[in-house]
Amino acid sequence: MRDRTVICPACKGPALYGDSNPWRPFCCGRCRNADLGAWANEDYRVAAPPSADELDDIELPVPPSAPRH
Repeated sequence: MRDRTVICPACKGPALYGDSNPWRPFCCGRCRNADLGAWANEDYRVAAPPSADELDDIELPVPPSAPRH
């Protein structure tokens, strides 16, 4: 099987994606470690819906009364 070239997620340079590259999908160990450090520093976050406790703390605006006819 032939190695293919992909874009390194860290530096955006070319990276071999195959058994010959022990850091795949990264181009080198430095990029792999930089990405791991970003995860450890919580630079990457996944948005989640607010919890019930957070919703209790939010003050919602009170809509004006409907006009009476």
